[in-house]
Amino acid sequence: MFTFAFCLLVYFLPSIIAHEKRSFGGIFVLNLLLGWTVIGWFVALIWACTDEPSIPVYRVSAGAARPACYCSRCGAMGPAVASYCWACGSRLQELHG
Repeated sequence: MFTFAFCLLVYFLPSIIAHEKRSFGGIFVLNLLLGWTVIGWFVALIWACTDEPSIPVYRVSAGAARPACYCSRCGAMGPAVASYCWACGSRLQELHG
């Protein structure tokens, strides 16, 4: 039983590494479907190690006088009604607080 659990852990190692990455869904599908091939497993592992981490981007109101939002990823100011940052293209999320 320990051997099976260890083999399962090694098989899904690329998915475990990529759990906080931007392309987690793609890496998981590649690992699930083609991980049994040695090449597919190594491709998923390399992709998981080189992918950028997922960074949350929040939209913050700059004030009542001039409505604007601040991108927490690149620091650019934009209109309050924006859904995407004009400078870096990241999706802006509402701050709940």
